[in-house]
Amino acid sequence: MRREPTARQLRLATELRRLREAAGLTARQAAALLGVSPAQITHIESALAGVSEQRLRRLASHYACTDEEFIDSLVCMATDRTRGWWEEYRGLLPTSFLDLSELDHHSRFQYNVAILVVPGLLQTESYARAVYATRIPELTQEELELRVRHRLARRVILEGPSPVPLDVVIHEAALRIMVGPRAAARAQLAHILEVSEADHINVQVVPFELESFSWGASTMAYLGGSVSKLDTVIRDAPTGAMYVDAEDQLASYRARYQKVKAMAFGPERSRDLILRLTKEL
Repeated sequence: MRREPTARQLRLATELRRLREAAGLTARQAAALLGVSPAQITHIESALAGVSEQRLRRLASHYACTDEEFIDSLVCMATDRTRGWWEEYRGLLPTSFLDLSELDHHSRFQYNVAILVVPGLLQTESYARAVYATRIPELTQEELELRVRHRLARRVILEGPSPVPLDVVIHEAALRIMVGPRAAARAQLAHILEVSEADHINVQVVPFELESFSWGASTMAYLGGSVSKLDTVIRDAPTGAMYVDAEDQLASYRARYQKVKAMAFGPERSRDLILRLTKEL
């Protein structure tokens, strides 16, 4: 029995429950088809227990799921034993940090909309330290340094021979707000200009001059899964990160992102604006 399932394990459990409910079966009926106790189905659908590939495929068959690509993706989630770099932070940082790193690792692409703060994957060390330094309640120096080190380590998905494509739309407000000292703000803008030259990183800016943008003023991170059904949207909430994974909501966020992207300056014009802001500092 697991004491603290990861976000990825919880997602697998959620998808298995959705398949069962779509088939019109109760947990007791599913247990009877599998030849196990109802408690075992409950544990699997609560992510308190894992499920083998054989049992998962049998469940999918009983649920009349014919989407082979989706089933194969669920099997990968169920059998994955990856112990990534984030494991060194277990017990040192809240599990939400580890969950984010695991989702990063398995993402096929990422879309970001940032309104007031530069996206974490693009933050410099000084900028990240300034962000965490303003947290309430105040962090100890050790807690702050751990968070900064973790944030910088997340960049690994943007490096190497097969980097994750990153598409970012940043509002001009996030570029102008000086989270830390002027020198740190200037270095942050310079870093965005530098990384935006990479083929797999696209940065676009929403200028202040854009009219009727209030509907799009919402920060989000959209992480692409192995299939679109397994995409995840991460939203900031007062109580912490909020994960969105319902298929209709995912479609809504995809459409919202494309609309925001279409309204933003193109990459070259965005670079010109960032360069101008850098010189103003």
